[in-house]
Amino acid sequence: MSTHGCGYVARQASLAVGLALAFIASPALAQSAERPEVKVGDEWQFVTYLGVPPSKPNIVWVVTSITPAGIEGTENGKPLMLTQDLNVAESPLFRFSERRLLSFPLEVGRKWTVRNNVYDKSLEAKRIEDLNVTVVGRERVRVLAGEFDAFKIEAKGKAGVEGAAGAGGREISYTYWYAPSARAIVKQETADRYHGPSAMELVSFKLLP
Repeated sequence: MSTHGCGYVARQASLAVGLALAFIASPALAQSAERPEVKVGDEWQFVTYLGVPPSKPNIVWVVTSITPAGIEGTENGKPLMLTQDLNVAESPLFRFSERRLLSFPLEVGRKWTVRNNVYDKSLEAKRIEDLNVTVVGRERVRVLAGEFDAFKIEAKGKAGVEGAAGAGGREISYTYWYAPSARAIVKQETADRYHGPSAMELVSFKLLP
């Protein structure tokens, strides 16, 4: 893989993780999901990739503090800030104005819109994402960390340089699965017309009781 490709995957990892996949409804799956109670010491390990997923994680989140302003932690040992709804506000690679991929409570059919200003620290570049988000269903999803009951969510829209989102931007979409039992998005697939596809999934996690 080229250096450019590796760098892009790393940047998409932070996006995917703030930054954490045929629908058949089952009575065993929860009808809704409330905001999870995250605790100091909770840890998630993710892998981001193009193509075949490696087995070893390359993103590690650890919660270090819960405050009225949000959830503080580390991403690979560097500062990480999440909102109360587990959306990434700032990571080692990105800063977001409204990275609202999750909005609790989650219910099938719920919709919301997002205008997110993104600052890419590594490229010193800004862009806007205008997204329409829909909780499209519930299903079981299998990832490296195991099999989970999850809410499937789709966020579709456009991204562009500051002031060019909307008609002047490029199409972008995120499809992701939030699992209440993991308190996290356990898998995400990103389709970007400019950068191409990428993915993220949960490898392991440790939640305090």
